[in-house]
Amino acid sequence: MKKIEITTPLTIYESVDELPNDVKKLVDLAVKARNTAYAPYSNFNVGAALVLENGEFIYGSNQENAAYPSGICAERVAIWKAASDYPNIKVKKLLITASSNLKTVDAPVSPCGACRQTLFEYESKQHESIEIFFMGETGKIFKTDSLKDLLPVAFSKSLL
Repeated sequence: MKKIEITTPLTIYESVDELPNDVKKLVDLAVKARNTAYAPYSNFNVGAALVLENGEFIYGSNQENAAYPSGICAERVAIWKAASDYPNIKVKKLLITASSNLKTVDAPVSPCGACRQTLFEYESKQHESIEIFFMGETGKIFKTDSLKDLLPVAFSKSLL
């Protein structure tokens, strides 16, 4: 038997002010998207914005439904819109932000498991890493260089 340890490398920004300018634009778009979330059940609003290699920006918000789990997360709205509108253009960066109608979200909110798997599929398809930034309403912003950092033992098409 062999035991291994898997670690997750993160870059931590103390505030939005420390982010590069192109990522600050993603913050603005993700907040704009977060404000369009339809989350009457969870009261948890999520916005995601991404930039493609051609310079296009895409964003999406979570959309809930009384028939759980028929809703969809912001990350999947954004990545599927990008794939639909720009099928052969690579995703370079994705930023996720979340807020709550019940309390201040002051810690980074990472993608859920379903979103991690979906994002991994697109990262694998394009044969290039996607930088992922995630944050709450305030506070620190976490960055990973690749989906593989968040999903190191991923299920992939090579297993089919």
